[in-house]
Amino acid sequence: MSNYSATVASLIQQNEAREKALPLKNPACQSRFFLQPQPTQRVCVFFHGFTSTPHQFVPIGEALFKAGYNVLVPLLPGHGQAGDWQSKSPPPLPEHPQIYQQFALKWLRQAQLLGSQVTVGGLSGGGTIAGWLALEQPQQVHRSLLFAPYLSSSSKVLDLFVRLMDGYCAWNLKPGDEPLGYRGFAVAALRVFLSLGKDILDRTAAGAATAPLFVISSESDRAVGNEDHAALFKSAVAKQPRCWYNRFSRVLDIPHTMMTQAEGNQYASLLITMTKAFVESNLTWAEVEEIGYRMTQGKTFSQVVDGLNLKSRVSPDMPAMMTLVDKRAIVLSRNPSLRPR
Repeated sequence: MSNYSATVASLIQQNEAREKALPLKNPACQSRFFLQPQPTQRVCVFFHGFTSTPHQFVPIGEALFKAGYNVLVPLLPGHGQAGDWQSKSPPPLPEHPQIYQQFALKWLRQAQLLGSQVTVGGLSGGGTIAGWLALEQPQQVHRSLLFAPYLSSSSKVLDLFVRLMDGYCAWNLKPGDEPLGYRGFAVAALRVFLSLGKDILDRTAAGAATAPLFVISSESDRAVGNEDHAALFKSAVAKQPRCWYNRFSRVLDIPHTMMTQAEGNQYASLLITMTKAFVESNLTWAEVEEIGYRMTQGKTFSQVVDGLNLKSRVSPDMPAMMTLVDKRAIVLSRNPSLRPR
């Protein structure tokens, strides 16, 4: 306990000193830590989105802390800094993937001092970092949650522009909007994540070992390539059967910025349920599909789990998670004759 207390104190002190020296644009840019008074079984490290700030993971961090987790949400390198950033003087975002990679490895090591099972996750560019870490350290990462990871954009033309062109891009903000993060960025800074995304897709397609991934997409997301999310899952689950996948229906209208209600997701609480179900369960995707298929035959979740002898391997949040699983797709995959012609 004395070592743990010293580790926590050192973590907080060093981080406060680093961020005070920057300085930060506003308090929302500060790293957020939700730390128990003792080591925990489960520790989560979340990486926020490109040009955004740790505030994106405050709701899920608070919920997981209440559930007994330790949670770390560090400010990404080059992010959140005060300054007059514009096209002639863009924000100081990294333009080399090694900076993010070293940062991710550092926080993985830090998390390992706080508990026994480390889950990493992130939104958009942060999800790309979490995906890379799951491939780089598959034995050290318990689970990896990829919320709308930026593997590519929703437009191949835009991808080509990011790969080949330089310059400055400003976010399309409404008049009067004041983002907590940056208003724009140098294209070279975004190119880093496109490169990391390609690396992730290539390595999984080649059969590289990975920690269990949960890839989460939305049909309403106009920022990233959902088809690459599906391709990543298909490659990863072939090697790691405990990978999961979910694509929110367009009916729910969940945007790319899906982590909070303030950023447009009125169903943000679903992400907390899904996170706990994934982290706390020990199920292959084939077992998840089997549960879903049997539920379509009129059986309750409890009846199916008891019948499959899976009760000890499912999270208390798993019944709610099963309401999100696309059971129609499961039925059609097992009964091709039912598919519409």
